[in-house]
Amino acid sequence: MAEVLLSPGVLTRENDQSFLTQQPIQAGACIVGPTAKGPTTPVLVRSYSDFVNRFGTTITSGSQVYSYLTNISAQNYFNNGGTTLLVSRVTSGDFTSATSSLIPTGSGGPSTGLSPFVLETISKGNIMNSGDSEGSNGTLVLGSIDNLRWEIPSVNTESGEFSLLIRQGSDTLTEKIVLESYDGLSLDPKSSNFISKKIGNTQENIVTTADGTFIQVSGSFPNVSRYITVKSVNYLTPDYLDNNGTAKDAYTGSLPSISSGSFGGAVGDQFNTSEQAQFYQNITGDNIQGVSVSDYSQSFNLLANKDEYQFNVITAPGIIKNATNHATQFNALVNLAQGRTDCITVVDLVTYNSTIGAVTTQAGTVNSSYAASYWPWVQVNDPNTGEYVFVPASTLIPGVYAFNDSVAEPWFAPAGINRGGLDTVVRPEKKLTQANRDTLYQGKVNPIAVFPNTGTVVFGQKTLQKKASALDRVNVRRLLIALKSFIGQTAANLVFEQNTITTRNNFLAQVNPYLESVQQRQGLFAFRVVMDDTNNTPDVIDRNQLVGQIFLQPTRTAEFIVLDFNVLPTGVEFPS
Repeated sequence: MAEVLLSPGVLTRENDQSFLTQQPIQAGACIVGPTAKGPTTPVLVRSYSDFVNRFGTTITSGSQVYSYLTNISAQNYFNNGGTTLLVSRVTSGDFTSATSSLIPTGSGGPSTGLSPFVLETISKGNIMNSGDSEGSNGTLVLGSIDNLRWEIPSVNTESGEFSLLIRQGSDTLTEKIVLESYDGLSLDPKSSNFISKKIGNTQENIVTTADGTFIQVSGSFPNVSRYITVKSVNYLTPDYLDNNGTAKDAYTGSLPSISSGSFGGAVGDQFNTSEQAQFYQNITGDNIQGVSVSDYSQSFNLLANKDEYQFNVITAPGIIKNATNHATQFNALVNLAQGRTDCITVVDLVTYNSTIGAVTTQAGTVNSSYAASYWPWVQVNDPNTGEYVFVPASTLIPGVYAFNDSVAEPWFAPAGINRGGLDTVVRPEKKLTQANRDTLYQGKVNPIAVFPNTGTVVFGQKTLQKKASALDRVNVRRLLIALKSFIGQTAANLVFEQNTITTRNNFLAQVNPYLESVQQRQGLFAFRVVMDDTNNTPDVIDRNQLVGQIFLQPTRTAEFIVLDFNVLPTGVEFPS
């Protein structure tokens, strides 16, 4: 249909025919669960040290120190070759940021009692309150490795610039631990060194309305700091210098004075239960490391937005199907993966100390090629406490997938001696026999087995799909996820382009070579892509549709190897 100008003029139109755009950031895995600190919105981290800086390490409950399953999973993931990890922190109730204590102004400054600017922690919860009380050597009574303090070490009234240090809350005057430093900051909004520009003033809050759960963003400048954001600037100094290059008297007193302080006012209890938080194998129906099972809803609602968050595997260690009250959130996790269709979820079916019959029974109630389960629980050395603890299998499987992808491809089976090793496992909860493994595999549960001279190994790769097909295997589901991701992103560049043979050929010119490369890398036996006049007839074009058909024959894995040993009498020739 021809485009019509509604008023006299010239219509100019730009059609991008290159179609070669940078791929969006793809997080290899997503972990949902509580952490010691951190933002309450999903955050992408690229190393375990980055994870620790943002989300902390251990937590204390009842005078006992614990690690969250999220921490154990993240460390295992990065140690096995994972490159990017999306972390969605689970919290209970309202969590707010801590703000900086009063920052004094210089001599002759405003007498309103306001700070020249207010800093706010990106991490939320009362763990960020470092308090104002100081002990000997400048220690903060409430200072910890997880919270912060600020310092203005120098001020230059002639240039209108000052420095800012963000320090660890547990440091001292003689042994400062500087996390970030900023020099040449200014309160002049016209300056490139304006504090809000140099540090960032973006704030994110989760909002739930009738339209769903989403993140509301405020602020004008993206956050550069990993720890703080500028909440407000109360004393602006526009054009700090006059035409002679001299500081204006009206502004010199607005600058902060040399000082230091802490953060406070944050709200949010780490544990929402009156009883002691339950960790590891002691997780109960409504005490998952101190949070309730319903607290996971917010994360699942946010992560359903596939345009905002990308990942190919998602886990929520601590959500267990047969645990009391967990079924709703378990189903929400499976539905999340099925609804997105671009990821697989690794789920846990039974609590610690369950039977093979119990786990296969639970597996029989799930029917999805977008979910896979592994059993039994395994014992690992908690990297932060040094204790041996039992964790559900979903804690470690993202690391298995990461290793598989680093040494092979997503369409290879993340199982077996070559790619399914669990080197950090001390021992499984139960040592399975061949008969046990047979029962589990027939029931769609992937066994975690122990072999002499090999160690602990993932020895299965079934999805929880009931019907026998290619998609009842993890490697085929992950193959489809990888193909749909690339081809879907390629097709996205065609939306609103001309529905002509040129557009179709541009699509084929990108998709066919990609599928050929997958075939060469043992992902496909054969393929065919059809996007021509046969499926783009005039009536299809008139409906503003562009139709393509992709036919795939995925490769299968050799899971059952039969070797016949034939003993022949002397003198008989071997068959050729």
